[in-house]
Amino acid sequence: MSSYKHILVGLDLAPESQQVVDRVKFLFSNADTKISICHILEPLAFTYGGDIPVDLSDVQTQLTDQATQRLSKLGAELDVSPENQHVILGHPAQEMHSMAKAENIELIVVGSHGRHGFSLIFGSTSNSVLHGAQCDVLAVRIKA
Repeated sequence: MSSYKHILVGLDLAPESQQVVDRVKFLFSNADTKISICHILEPLAFTYGGDIPVDLSDVQTQLTDQATQRLSKLGAELDVSPENQHVILGHPAQEMHSMAKAENIELIVVGSHGRHGFSLIFGSTSNSVLHGAQCDVLAVRIKA
């Protein structure tokens, strides 16, 4: 039985996200734990720095819709109700920290690719989540 009452699973929706989902199912399938899942999309204006003189709102809406559909499929595997599935625009670590605080999350679960070299120097989402979280963080090692 898990001592966590509410966990947040942050997914990047890459094919490797299935490894994180499988680990959560293994650890919490027999527990009385509420599971929320999220995918954070960085706004295209952040990604391109606002330097592109075109309206990206339609593209952003399409990306959000696609993410919502993909997250819904993973949510079904974890038996997560639609109201606990969140696609949010923003910076991944900051949004997960905010959500954890607002929703009384006790554990954040994220995938970790085990980066080395320059990727490690510039950081990763899982590293940023870990260092700013006010709750426990479980980094699931992603296998190539």
